[in-house]
Amino acid sequence: MTANTMHTIEKIESSLWEAADQLRANSKLTSSEYCMPVLGIIFLRHASNRYETALAQIKAEQADGKMPNRPLVKGDFIKRRALMLPENGRYGYLLKLPTGASLGTALVEAMNAIEAEFEPLRGQLPKEYDKFEDTLLEDILRTFDSQALRTASGDLFGRIYEYFLMKFAMQGAQDNGEFFTPPSLVQTIVNVIEPDHGIVLDPACGSGGMFVQSSHFIESHGQDTGHKVTFYGQEKTGTTIRLAKMNLAVHGLEGHIREANTFYEDVHDIWGECDFVMANPPFNVDMVDADKVKDDRRLPFGLPGVNKAKKVSNGNYLWISYFHSYLGPNGRAGFVMSSQASSGGHGEAEVRRKLVETGDVDVMISIRSNFFYTRTVPCELWHFDKGKPAERRDQVLMLDARNIYRKVTRKIYDFSPEQLANLTAIVWLYRGQQERFLGLVQEYFGKLCEETAAIPAELDVFDKTLTELQKLYAEFAESLKSPLIKGDLGGFASDGKKQISPSPPLSRGELDYQRQPLIEALMEYTEAANAYQVDRISLLADLATFLKTYATLPTTNSDQHTARQGFDPLAEGVRGLVKQVDLLYKLAARVGQVAQELAGTQEAAEFYDRRAANKLIKQLDEQRKLTVEQLKLAVYFHRQIHWLEERFPDAVMATVPGLCKVVSRAEIEAADWSLTPGRYVGVAAAEVDEDFDFEQTLKDIHVELADLNREAVELAARIQENFEELGV
Repeated sequence: MTANTMHTIEKIESSLWEAADQLRANSKLTSSEYCMPVLGIIFLRHASNRYETALAQIKAEQADGKMPNRPLVKGDFIKRRALMLPENGRYGYLLKLPTGASLGTALVEAMNAIEAEFEPLRGQLPKEYDKFEDTLLEDILRTFDSQALRTASGDLFGRIYEYFLMKFAMQGAQDNGEFFTPPSLVQTIVNVIEPDHGIVLDPACGSGGMFVQSSHFIESHGQDTGHKVTFYGQEKTGTTIRLAKMNLAVHGLEGHIREANTFYEDVHDIWGECDFVMANPPFNVDMVDADKVKDDRRLPFGLPGVNKAKKVSNGNYLWISYFHSYLGPNGRAGFVMSSQASSGGHGEAEVRRKLVETGDVDVMISIRSNFFYTRTVPCELWHFDKGKPAERRDQVLMLDARNIYRKVTRKIYDFSPEQLANLTAIVWLYRGQQERFLGLVQEYFGKLCEETAAIPAELDVFDKTLTELQKLYAEFAESLKSPLIKGDLGGFASDGKKQISPSPPLSRGELDYQRQPLIEALMEYTEAANAYQVDRISLLADLATFLKTYATLPTTNSDQHTARQGFDPLAEGVRGLVKQVDLLYKLAARVGQVAQELAGTQEAAEFYDRRAANKLIKQLDEQRKLTVEQLKLAVYFHRQIHWLEERFPDAVMATVPGLCKVVSRAEIEAADWSLTPGRYVGVAAAEVDEDFDFEQTLKDIHVELADLNREAVELAARIQENFEELGV
């Protein structure tokens, strides 16, 4: 998927959410009331798209004689991963209902029609549309009926569904947002355990995010999820199960998801047989009945600790034991866990000792706070591997990722795709998979070359506007060389028109005095433009030479180091050109400001086209941003290569202070069986950020201010509602 495609999808997601959330805000519905019905409409739009696509394929095959011209049956659609929707279950039917028809009733009938055609969704689709006014429902339906969405693929609707889940989670809809695990954490787990075959279990499956990300992983490797894995899930909340089943269906997936409290129930007969276990269970539950679980076969290491009330003091180690026990002989597990668990004492320490002694603890990753949408707590990602080779059974990779993050909002952080890839590359080195590490570096070189090749075209567009603006300024400055007629305000003639009393022409001294600020601004701009052109020509020539040299991407560690070192000075040149582009825009805008002030005098106004100048300045700023973004992209991928090669110069696992270390069982025992990465990796030396992005920092501040303003508006509205309810 290209960067432009990703950008387009992100714009669609955000615009849809903004429109849908605005409708909610005007309806007085809470996020919880709004969540399920809106997700149901997204699903309905998706089901209709799949139906129309399958129908078009069937008609084409019938026209070509590849399929007999007969009445269609359910199987014709199922084989094309679509449902044979009755007319009243189609999105277009709802939009064409006559004025006065009840959309709420029609939507319920549509959901019933879909459930009748697809057994896994029986009783799961939302039908709470009676809370909505017909005008609101019509607005929501039309929001999801743009041309782009009418022809959108299932992949896009899967993304939109996940995006809306995430946004509802941020608002705390449905069980305080705990139904949704942030994608960064799920993707990290998926990248470490690589669930690509067999039985995949999530005993606390929430909205099914672990299954969806597993399918993304499988399909990114060119495989069909349905033929590779079988999903099993347990979830204690019925509403959340509905979210999960819709999530799977909107991605074209199926799974065996049952309602159950995993602390006490094991409803799937797959104990000890799972190839992969993934979960984000509720943390620090302290009300589990010890008598009910003490003989559970899923607790091979015993209870972690029981209080006087005969309750398990903390349920974290029940989850940890369950996850381990579900695994088959070569199974892997990855799960999110409270950071308290990795160093807990007393009974927890004893269970942890037994776990470590199995040799199955594989990778521990520390995550900083603010990765969750409704909680600010830090956490750790635990990973087991019962199939670890003998040479690593005595080892655990400790990875402290608390200093790796990007800011999404004032309160929420995540990993960028490259940060995720770099963390995964460390796991590859730990497992001795050097070729995958070198493959990632090679991939970065490919992106570096791709983004570098796009630089000249962006610069040309920027330069073209710059030249037009420069010409406009030069013509204005030239026009001021001839004496001007200076007009003073006079009285009014008998016909009501203003009289202009002519004045003598400006003297050369007066003219030069008025022109001087413009001349100085133009001189400063011209000097910067000349320097820019010299550096631009030189840099583009060097970049072209680099691209020619590495038309075939480097594959060996030695060649990759040589290539990266060859780009090091070019990266400095690109950073310098970014500063020059920014400076040129500022100086061009300053010339425009001075020219506009001078054109404010009556004698100079006719020589300066303000509208054209302002349009060009605005255009130049937009193109500056695109040009700077393109330049920074090349440097960005160079920085990823540098990050990996600086820490792992030999492309083999190494201890990196403050980041990672492979520790032995003896070291863990000496540290009271702690599995907290920070206890082993130490502290990294302070680094100077050569790529400090002032503009990005300002954007981050803007994001924080926007969040604060939004929260203030919501709080004011809530206070007003409370006053109204009190009759104040």
